Amino acid sequence: MTIQWFPGHMAKAKREVQEKLKLIDVVFELLDARIPLSSRNPMIDEILTNKPRIILLNKADMADEKVTSEWISFFAEQGMPAIAIDAQAGTGMKQIVAAAKEMTKEKFAKMAAKGIKNPRPMRALIVGIPNVGKSTLINRLAGKHIAKTGDKPGVTKAQQWIKVGKEMELLDTPGILWPKFEDEEVGLKLATTGAIKDTILNLQDVAVYALRFLAAHYPDRLKERYSLAAIPDDIVELFDAIGKRRGCLASGGAVDYDKVAELVLRDIRTEKLGRLSLEKP
Repeated sequence: MTIQWFPGHMAKAKREVQEKLKLIDVVFELLDARIPLSSRNPMIDEILTNKPRIILLNKADMADEKVTSEWISFFAEQGMPAIAIDAQAGTGMKQIVAAAKEMTKEKFAKMAAKGIKNPRPMRALIVGIPNVGKSTLINRLAGKHIAKTGDKPGVTKAQQWIKVGKEMELLDTPGILWPKFEDEEVGLKLATTGAIKDTILNLQDVAVYALRFLAAHYPDRLKERYSLAAIPDDIVELFDAIGKRRGCLASGGAVDYDKVAELVLRDIRTEKLGRLSLEKP
Protein backbone atom coordinates (compact mmCIF):
# COMPACT_ATOMS: atom_id res chain seq x y z
CA MET A 1 0.00 0.00 0.00
CA THR A 2 1.48 3.35 -1.07
CA ILE A 3 -0.01 6.28 0.82
CA GLN A 4 0.10 9.65 -0.93
CA TRP A 5 -1.64 12.86 0.08
CA PHE A 6 -0.48 16.20 -1.34
CA PRO A 7 -3.45 18.55 -1.88
CA GLY A 8 -2.86 21.71 -3.91
CA HIS A 9 -2.81 24.00 -0.89
CA MET A 10 0.24 22.10 0.44
CA ALA A 11 2.30 22.72 -2.71
CA LYS A 12 1.33 26.39 -2.46
CA ALA A 13 2.30 26.43 1.24
CA LYS A 14 5.78 25.17 0.40
CA ARG A 15 6.29 28.08 -2.03
CA GLU A 16 4.93 30.60 0.47
CA VAL A 17 7.16 29.33 3.30
CA GLN A 18 10.22 29.75 1.08
CA GLU A 19 9.16 33.31 0.23
CA LYS A 20 8.62 34.30 3.91
CA LEU A 21 11.86 32.79 5.26
CA LYS A 22 13.88 35.99 4.91
CA LEU A 23 11.55 37.61 7.50
CA ILE A 24 12.00 34.76 10.03
CA ASP A 25 14.36 34.68 13.05
CA VAL A 26 13.64 31.19 14.38
CA VAL A 27 11.67 28.15 13.23
CA PHE A 28 9.57 25.87 15.43
CA GLU A 29 9.35 22.44 13.84
CA LEU A 30 6.38 20.69 15.39
CA LEU A 31 6.53 16.89 15.45
CA ASP A 32 4.32 14.17 16.89
CA ALA A 33 6.18 12.85 19.94
CA ARG A 34 4.89 9.33 19.15
CA ILE A 35 6.50 9.32 15.69
CA PRO A 36 9.17 12.08 15.58
CA LEU A 37 10.98 10.83 12.48
CA SER A 38 7.91 9.77 10.55
CA SER A 39 6.22 13.10 11.29
CA ARG A 40 9.21 15.06 9.98
CA ASN A 41 8.81 16.27 6.43
CA PRO A 42 12.13 15.63 4.63
CA MET A 43 11.36 18.66 2.43
CA ILE A 44 11.58 20.91 5.51
CA ASP A 45 15.39 20.59 5.73
CA GLU A 46 15.64 21.63 2.11
CA ILE A 47 13.20 24.55 2.61
CA LEU A 48 14.62 25.90 5.89
CA THR A 49 18.34 25.58 5.03
CA ASN A 50 20.29 27.25 7.88
CA LYS A 51 17.55 28.91 9.92
CA PRO A 52 17.84 28.39 13.72
CA ARG A 53 15.41 25.63 14.59
CA ILE A 54 13.75 24.29 17.75
CA ILE A 55 12.08 20.88 17.69
CA LEU A 56 8.77 20.72 19.54
CA LEU A 57 7.62 17.19 20.38
CA ASN A 58 3.87 17.68 20.70
CA LYS A 59 1.37 15.19 22.15
CA ALA A 60 4.15 14.11 24.54
CA ASP A 61 1.38 13.19 26.99
CA MET A 62 0.38 10.40 24.56
CA ALA A 63 3.93 9.12 23.98
CA ASP A 64 6.09 6.74 26.02
CA GLU A 65 8.03 9.07 28.39
CA LYS A 66 11.25 7.06 28.32
CA VAL A 67 11.30 7.01 24.54
CA THR A 68 10.60 10.77 24.36
CA SER A 69 13.65 11.42 26.56
CA GLU A 70 15.72 9.41 24.08
CA TRP A 71 14.40 11.56 21.23
CA ILE A 72 15.31 14.79 23.05
CA SER A 73 18.89 13.53 23.39
CA PHE A 74 18.89 12.43 19.75
CA PHE A 75 17.90 15.88 18.43
CA ALA A 76 20.34 17.63 20.79
CA GLU A 77 23.13 15.58 19.22
CA GLN A 78 21.98 16.92 15.81
CA GLY A 79 22.41 20.48 17.12
CA MET A 80 18.67 21.11 17.50
CA PRO A 81 17.21 21.72 20.96
CA ALA A 82 14.03 19.70 21.49
CA ILE A 83 11.21 20.32 23.96
CA ALA A 84 8.47 17.85 24.91
CA ILE A 85 5.15 19.70 24.96
CA ASP A 86 1.42 19.15 25.23
CA ALA A 87 -0.19 22.05 23.38
CA GLN A 88 -3.67 20.92 24.42
CA ALA A 89 -2.88 21.22 28.14
CA GLY A 90 -0.33 24.03 27.77
CA THR A 91 2.65 22.05 29.09
CA GLY A 92 6.08 23.36 28.01
CA MET A 93 4.91 26.75 26.66
CA LYS A 94 7.31 28.86 28.77
CA GLN A 95 10.23 26.72 27.63
CA ILE A 96 9.40 27.48 23.98
CA VAL A 97 9.66 31.27 24.35
CA ALA A 98 12.80 30.97 26.51
CA ALA A 99 14.49 28.67 23.97
CA ALA A 100 13.58 31.02 21.09
CA LYS A 101 15.05 34.01 22.95
CA GLU A 102 18.25 32.05 23.58
CA MET A 103 18.57 31.11 19.90
CA THR A 104 18.02 34.66 18.64
CA LYS A 105 19.83 36.70 21.30
CA GLU A 106 22.98 37.05 19.18
CA LYS A 107 20.98 38.44 16.25
CA PHE A 108 19.16 40.96 18.45
CA ALA A 109 22.42 41.91 20.23
CA LYS A 110 23.86 42.82 16.80
CA MET A 111 20.78 44.92 16.08
CA ALA A 112 21.23 46.74 19.40
CA ALA A 113 24.93 47.30 18.63
CA LYS A 114 23.88 49.01 15.41
CA GLY A 115 21.85 51.47 17.46
CA ILE A 116 18.39 49.95 17.00
CA LYS A 117 16.88 50.86 20.38
CA ASN A 118 13.43 49.31 20.05
CA PRO A 119 13.93 46.14 18.06
CA ARG A 120 10.89 44.57 16.46
CA PRO A 121 9.32 41.44 18.01
CA MET A 122 11.05 38.15 17.36
CA ARG A 123 9.53 36.46 14.28
CA ALA A 124 8.97 32.73 14.44
CA LEU A 125 7.69 30.30 11.85
CA ILE A 126 5.75 27.18 12.85
CA VAL A 127 5.99 24.25 10.44
CA GLY A 128 4.68 20.72 10.70
CA ILE A 129 2.62 18.07 8.98
CA PRO A 130 -1.19 18.08 9.19
CA ASN A 131 -2.92 17.26 12.48
CA VAL A 132 0.24 17.60 14.57
CA GLY A 133 -1.29 20.42 16.66
CA LYS A 134 -0.02 23.68 15.13
CA SER A 135 -3.24 25.63 15.56
CA THR A 136 -3.65 24.41 19.15
CA LEU A 137 -0.07 25.48 19.91
CA ILE A 138 -0.60 28.93 18.39
CA ASN A 139 -3.77 29.49 20.40
CA ARG A 140 -1.90 28.41 23.56
CA LEU A 141 1.04 30.74 22.93
CA ALA A 142 -1.20 33.66 21.93
CA GLY A 143 -3.47 33.07 24.93
CA LYS A 144 -6.61 33.28 22.84
CA HIS A 145 -8.49 31.44 20.14
CA ILE A 146 -7.01 32.74 16.89
CA ALA A 147 -6.10 29.76 14.74
CA LYS A 148 -8.71 27.23 13.66
CA THR A 149 -8.31 23.85 15.31
CA GLY A 150 -9.71 20.44 14.47
CA ASP A 151 -9.03 16.77 14.99
CA LYS A 152 -8.87 16.21 11.25
CA PRO A 153 -5.81 16.99 9.11
CA GLY A 154 -5.95 19.89 6.69
CA VAL A 155 -7.79 22.46 8.84
CA THR A 156 -5.34 25.37 8.31
CA LYS A 157 -5.46 26.40 4.64
CA ALA A 158 -3.73 29.82 4.69
CA GLN A 159 -0.88 31.68 6.38
CA GLN A 160 -1.36 34.31 9.06
CA TRP A 161 0.80 36.38 11.46
CA ILE A 162 -0.18 36.07 15.12
CA LYS A 163 1.11 38.14 18.05
CA VAL A 164 2.41 36.39 21.17
CA GLY A 165 2.59 39.15 23.77
CA LYS A 166 4.96 41.96 22.84
CA GLU A 167 8.00 39.83 22.16
CA MET A 168 7.03 37.40 19.43
CA GLU A 169 5.09 37.16 16.20
CA LEU A 170 4.24 33.73 14.81
CA LEU A 171 3.65 32.78 11.21
CA ASP A 172 1.26 29.86 10.94
CA THR A 173 1.32 27.70 7.82
CA PRO A 174 -0.85 24.86 6.55
CA GLY A 175 0.53 21.41 7.31
CA ILE A 176 2.80 20.17 4.56
CA LEU A 177 3.09 16.46 3.79
CA TRP A 178 5.60 15.31 1.24
CA PRO A 179 4.23 14.13 -2.12
CA LYS A 180 5.09 10.43 -1.73
CA PHE A 181 6.28 8.26 1.15
CA GLU A 182 9.24 6.23 -0.10
CA ASP A 183 9.00 4.07 3.02
CA GLU A 184 5.58 2.44 3.33
CA GLU A 185 6.01 2.14 7.10
CA VAL A 186 6.21 5.93 7.44
CA GLY A 187 2.79 6.22 5.79
CA LEU A 188 1.36 3.53 8.07
CA LYS A 189 2.65 5.26 11.21
CA LEU A 190 1.18 8.58 10.07
CA ALA A 191 -2.11 6.87 9.31
CA THR A 192 -2.15 5.08 12.69
CA THR A 193 -1.81 8.39 14.59
CA GLY A 194 -4.39 10.16 12.43
CA ALA A 195 -2.12 12.50 10.42
CA ILE A 196 -3.72 11.38 7.15
CA LYS A 197 -7.45 11.50 6.45
CA ASP A 198 -9.03 8.11 7.17
CA THR A 199 -11.32 8.52 4.18
CA ILE A 200 -8.46 7.98 1.72
CA LEU A 201 -7.10 4.86 3.42
CA ASN A 202 -7.82 1.17 3.72
CA LEU A 203 -8.23 1.13 7.51
CA GLN A 204 -7.84 -2.64 7.69
CA ASP A 205 -4.27 -2.33 6.31
CA VAL A 206 -3.48 0.36 8.88
CA ALA A 207 -4.99 -1.68 11.73
CA VAL A 208 -2.98 -4.76 10.66
CA TYR A 209 0.20 -2.68 10.95
CA ALA A 210 -0.87 -1.23 14.31
CA LEU A 211 -1.80 -4.60 15.81
CA ARG A 212 1.47 -6.21 14.70
CA PHE A 213 3.38 -3.30 16.25
CA LEU A 214 1.47 -3.62 19.52
CA ALA A 215 1.99 -7.39 19.60
CA ALA A 216 5.75 -6.89 19.19
CA HIS A 217 6.29 -3.89 21.49
CA TYR A 218 3.35 -3.60 23.90
CA PRO A 219 1.94 -7.16 24.11
CA ASP A 220 0.69 -6.88 27.70
CA ARG A 221 -1.37 -3.80 26.92
CA LEU A 222 -2.85 -5.46 23.84
CA LYS A 223 -3.85 -8.53 25.88
CA GLU A 224 -5.29 -6.45 28.70
CA ARG A 225 -7.29 -4.11 26.47
CA TYR A 226 -8.97 -6.89 24.50
CA SER A 227 -9.07 -9.59 27.22
CA LEU A 228 -6.76 -11.95 25.32
CA ALA A 229 -5.16 -14.89 27.11
CA ALA A 230 -2.55 -15.01 24.32
CA ILE A 231 -1.94 -13.06 21.11
CA PRO A 232 -2.53 -15.21 18.01
CA ASP A 233 0.30 -15.16 15.45
CA ASP A 234 -2.21 -15.19 12.62
CA ILE A 235 -3.55 -11.64 12.07
CA VAL A 236 -6.99 -12.87 10.95
CA GLU A 237 -7.30 -14.85 14.19
CA LEU A 238 -6.34 -11.71 16.12
CA PHE A 239 -9.00 -9.67 14.30
CA ASP A 240 -11.52 -12.45 15.04
CA ALA A 241 -10.61 -12.56 18.73
CA ILE A 242 -10.94 -8.77 19.14
CA GLY A 243 -14.12 -8.65 17.06
CA LYS A 244 -15.86 -11.35 19.09
CA ARG A 245 -14.86 -9.88 22.44
CA ARG A 246 -15.90 -6.37 21.42
CA GLY A 247 -19.06 -7.22 19.49
CA CYS A 248 -17.77 -6.03 16.12
CA LEU A 249 -20.12 -8.36 14.31
CA ALA A 250 -22.03 -8.25 11.04
CA SER A 251 -25.48 -9.75 10.57
CA GLY A 252 -25.27 -13.52 10.97
CA GLY A 253 -22.58 -13.22 13.65
CA ALA A 254 -19.52 -12.97 11.38
CA VAL A 255 -16.77 -10.61 12.52
CA ASP A 256 -16.92 -7.21 10.79
CA TYR A 257 -13.25 -6.51 10.05
CA ASP A 258 -13.90 -2.86 9.16
CA LYS A 259 -15.44 -2.31 12.59
CA VAL A 260 -12.47 -4.03 14.27
CA ALA A 261 -10.05 -1.79 12.35
CA GLU A 262 -11.96 1.35 13.38
CA LEU A 263 -12.09 0.20 17.00
CA VAL A 264 -8.35 -0.53 17.25
CA LEU A 265 -7.32 2.78 15.66
CA ARG A 266 -9.77 4.73 17.80
CA ASP A 267 -8.41 3.01 20.93
CA ILE A 268 -4.83 3.92 19.97
CA ARG A 269 -5.69 7.55 19.21
CA THR A 270 -7.67 8.00 22.43
CA GLU A 271 -4.98 6.37 24.62
CA LYS A 272 -7.12 3.39 25.60
CA LEU A 273 -3.91 1.33 25.22
CA GLY A 274 -1.89 3.84 27.25
CA ARG A 275 1.02 6.03 26.15
CA LEU A 276 2.61 4.63 22.99
CA SER A 277 5.68 5.52 20.95
CA LEU A 278 5.71 3.95 17.51
CA GLU A 279 9.42 4.53 16.86
CA LYS A 280 12.70 4.98 18.72
CA PRO A 281 15.83 6.94 17.75
